[in-house]
Amino acid sequence: MSKRIFLIDGQSFYASVEKAAHPEYCDKPVAVGDPARMNGIVLAACPIAKSRGVTTASRVGEALAKCPELIVIRPRMRTYIQISLLITEIFESYTDLVEPFSIDEQFLDVTGSQAYFGSPYEMAKRIQNHVLLSTGVWTRVGIGPTKVLAKMATDNYAKKMPEGIFELSFGNLEPTLWKLPVHQMFMVASAMTRHFTRMGLSCIGDIARLELPEFKRRMRQEMGKQSDIQAEYYWQTARGIDPSPVVSGIRHQLKSVSHGKALRWKLYQRLQDIEIVLLELVVEVCRRTRRHHFLGSVVAVSAAETDGTRSSSFSRQITLPEPTALTHEVASAVQNLFKKYWGGLPVSRLTVSLAQLTDDSMIQLTLFDNRSRAYDKERAIDSIKDRYGSDAIIHASSLMEAGVARERAGQIGGHYK
Repeated sequence: MSKRIFLIDGQSFYASVEKAAHPEYCDKPVAVGDPARMNGIVLAACPIAKSRGVTTASRVGEALAKCPELIVIRPRMRTYIQISLLITEIFESYTDLVEPFSIDEQFLDVTGSQAYFGSPYEMAKRIQNHVLLSTGVWTRVGIGPTKVLAKMATDNYAKKMPEGIFELSFGNLEPTLWKLPVHQMFMVASAMTRHFTRMGLSCIGDIARLELPEFKRRMRQEMGKQSDIQAEYYWQTARGIDPSPVVSGIRHQLKSVSHGKALRWKLYQRLQDIEIVLLELVVEVCRRTRRHHFLGSVVAVSAAETDGTRSSSFSRQITLPEPTALTHEVASAVQNLFKKYWGGLPVSRLTVSLAQLTDDSMIQLTLFDNRSRAYDKERAIDSIKDRYGSDAIIHASSLMEAGVARERAGQIGGHYK
């Protein structure tokens, strides 16, 4: 039996949550962002605000210039997470196969639920009304026999229709999906669009109608011999082929732990200031690694540099002598990597990651360092932070002007809780 999979998306999710919390703003343009920072970005804008030129990821100041009556509300990430979890519980009352894709998008496999809740369209309407009455968030539902078709049904059709529901099936791809520009295919961004355009493939159907060997040949000419895997992926996506099932819960074992921070580059021109942030990132990476009971063997540092005119970036990694989750060991490797590859321009973004994770049930001891005692100390600090907050104990350097740890302690994902 053909599967029936939904991809359900919350319309302007953050803004919808805020409008539900503030009925007085029902007919007014609302955006979520920091009203105190004109240079900050708009995280979400309601349909009324979008109709007046406000776009997601635009600057708050730019949005107010386009729409002076815009109401800008500071984000509340903890609330959005709670509403997202509530919506998950609603979905789970229709099927036990619910897989979160992002905070406002989730896959549902409703194949086995049709006998109880009716046709996919009837079930989609029922879920829409259930979520709207419970949270005030209007949802759009893409329906398909595979996850990739459900996703493209939502993004390209359901979001643009008043009823917010659209189904893509293998039988209607040619008159629908295949007519769309290639940049509207899932996982095709601007760089890949340019490759396809140079290959003469302007529509999704141009890819889907090719035989796979011919598409691979063209991809090799454009992108080199290593492009066969990419070619097969895009060819299958254009045809709606996706064997991956909807899996509830965490799908894969953790492969790496990373932490990044966007910075105001004018404030991070000196090495001593940059090293403060690097240490703060290492502290969080190691803490999260220990929380999951892992050690890491590979440390990586990524940085974006700019002076407002020139820009560059780098990402480098190094294998450690022993797997670790100790702050001082990871910090030493991170600082050495950064100093070796930093080009000297002010830094606008830093990311630190720890990969090749292994179980921490066995710790390699060394001749000169008491690593066991060091782990006991860091785990004691972790327990204090878990109980009293991540800023309960911080390095003294984080109290300096360049430090961001105390600010981050009041945020989730870089935004206010």
